[in-house]
Order: sequence, then C-alpha cells, then structure tokens
Amino acid sequence: MNNHVIVAGGGASGLCAAIAAARKGATVNVIEKNDTCGKKLSMTGNGRCNLANLNVSSDDYNERSRNRMKNWLEEFGVDRVAEFFASLGLVIVSEDGYLYPISGQAGSVVSVLMNECQRLGVEFTYNEQVKRIIKNDDRAYTVKTDKNEYNCKAVILATGGLAGPKTTGSTGDGYYICEQLGMSKKDTFPALVPLLSEDETLPSESGVRSIARITFMIGEGEIATEYGEVQITRNGISGIPVMQASGVVAEHLAKGRPITCSIDFFPGYSENEFEELVNRLMNLSDDRKLGELLDGFCNSHINEMVLKRMKISRGMKLKNVGSSMLSCILYKYRDIRVEISGTADYKKAQVTRGGISLGDLTDKLEAKSAEGVFVVGELCDVDGRCGGYNLQWAWTSGYIAGEAAGSL
Repeated sequence: MNNHVIVAGGGASGLCAAIAAARKGATVNVIEKNDTCGKKLSMTGNGRCNLANLNVSSDDYNERSRNRMKNWLEEFGVDRVAEFFASLGLVIVSEDGYLYPISGQAGSVVSVLMNECQRLGVEFTYNEQVKRIIKNDDRAYTVKTDKNEYNCKAVILATGGLAGPKTTGSTGDGYYICEQLGMSKKDTFPALVPLLSEDETLPSESGVRSIARITFMIGEGEIATEYGEVQITRNGISGIPVMQASGVVAEHLAKGRPITCSIDFFPGYSENEFEELVNRLMNLSDDRKLGELLDGFCNSHINEMVLKRMKISRGMKLKNVGSSMLSCILYKYRDIRVEISGTADYKKAQVTRGGISLGDLTDKLEAKSAEGVFVVGELCDVDGRCGGYNLQWAWTSGYIAGEAAGSL
C-alpha cells in the first residue's frame, strides 16, 4: 500500500497534513466535499488570512486543551509555522505580532499550499463526502464516501466542525465518523460569535462601536473579561472582545446559567481619574441641559440608552437634575448591565467550541481506539482566541498528524 494516506477535508489542517505526510514519502489523496479546497481559509482575516500570532501560548485556547496545547506548541509553534510557509515560498509580514501574507490576500496562502501539494504528487478527489471509515483485518482501512470506496493505511480526519455551514459546507459529519470508531465528543457550541440580548434599551441604530471593557458574570461571579471595540446593536453585542468570550458564555447558557455582562465605557480611567472627571462635570454651573453635557461625554446612542434606563429626559436642566442623580447617571457608564439571552447560530460563528475529546487522542493526534486514524483541526476539542490562534492550531495539528501518518 506504500504508506497510502487519505486526508478527509481540504481545509487548512487537511492541506497542511497532506504536505507533511507526502514529505515523509507517503502517497496521499485528499478527499474534499466541495469543488475546491481552502474555502474557509480563503475568507479568514477578512480575506487577508491571519496565519498565526507571534505571541501565541497555550493560554490562548479553551481551558480543557491547555495542558496538551503547551506540548503541541513546543513541537510545532509559531516559529515552525513561519519556517513551513517560508519553505512554500510565502512571504510573511508581522503587524503587531499578527502574521499575514505580505500580499494581503488569503488566496496566496491557498495557492502556495496547493502548489506544494501538486509538486509532491498529492492527489485530489472533489465533490465526494466521506461517510464512514471501516477498519479491516490487515491493519488497513476502507474509506467510504457518498460515491466510492478507497483503501489506505492511514486516515487523517480534517472535516472541520459546525461553523460557517453556508459558506464552507461544514456539517459536523466528522463527529459521527469519529464516534463510530470509538471516540467521544464534547458538547459543541458556536464560538467567536455575536451574543444576543432582548434588552429593549439597546440602541435602535445598528453598528454603535465603542472601546470598552466588558465583563461576563453569573450573578456577581466573573467568568470572562475582555477589552477592545465593542459593537452594540438592537439585537445584542458583538465585536472582538465579545467574540473572544462567546465560547465560554455559550457553554454556561447551554447549562441554563443566566449570563449578564457589565460594560465599562471608560476603561482607560482609574477610579480616582474618573471621580475627578465626574466632579469636574458636576461643578459646571451654567444653564446647559443634561443632554448637552452628555453630548461631549460619550457616544450619542449610548447616552440615549443610559437615559432610557434612568427614565430621564435629555432636556432636563442640570440644576434640576441634582448632584446625586447626575453622579449616578455618569457612573452608569462604567457598569452598564446587559442580560445575554443566547448566541448567534453557527452561520455567524468563526469556529466551533467542543469536539472530539483530546483524551481519546495520542500526542500525535492518533485515535487511541483506532490506530492509523488521526483527528486534526476544528474537529478536535480545541478553540482559540481571535488573532491567528485557530489557524495556528490547524497548522500545528495538521503537520504533527501528517508526519506521523506518513511514517506508518
């Protein structure tokens, strides 16, 4: 069989695995359900493809994966990723630690991966979906698709999770295949996804953006805190800080735990500095109205939200508001509470949280229950922050598994 390896899925992790296996001398066939490879990869980073991050660490991934991630990143971390793409001829540039192709085009990344596959003689089978993997008596496998059957010595499952089904065709079918082979799956949730709220005081205008610190809580217990540009819409909250915490929030919501977030629109102020600002504004003795004061204080739609909650008109004269009420209004901007009712669905999710349990996989990403079957990428119970961390996992898992499969 000449170390024949079948890779199910032609995304980031699958293409990387195919190259690693072929470099070990294996004959490789990539089976892709779409009519082209790298569909999701070509859209990442708003079409620019944030390949990895110079500051990557195991802490950038979901808590269940961190112990294993530390070792995997030591084996194939960001330096190895840079070396890998340099070997493909891709020129990379760093923007504050975020690595991108210098072309600014995600298509460049797909092209160099496909070019290397072709140079190494990797075969591609398109428009076929892997449905089942059957273990044979001779330590080999039969891979059944919706159209054909293929025999091989090793299989690398890189079929992805549930995120982006409309654009990438992801359906989570890889979970079922893994479970048939004796692996277990952690519950899955949309991650890096907007959060929903039924709060009627949220701004009616979509796309209100503001730098803020946002803290997610169960009761008064903090479960996540993030900083950055928060986007508030009539349906909920979004922006990178929200998406970073969305996976954790989704898990708690699924368990019936009520989640509230606290938004601080003055995150750059210490308590003393904000107190001085409030005192300065309260000492204004002219005849202006409350709304006029707030116009210079914060975003107009956020002002509207605060006043709606306080049930106060922006037309009130400052002298009639009273110092204690004015202080209360201004301090609201440091702790605006929003109840979270849910998450957007997988159509708007960038990754899937949960997946095949890492406890069922060896350090080479090989299934303990099925020697010769490897599980990589988003199919695993690994998800990271925004900023190149999920693609780092795709390259890391793909290359480690590819080398191991190609060496069998």
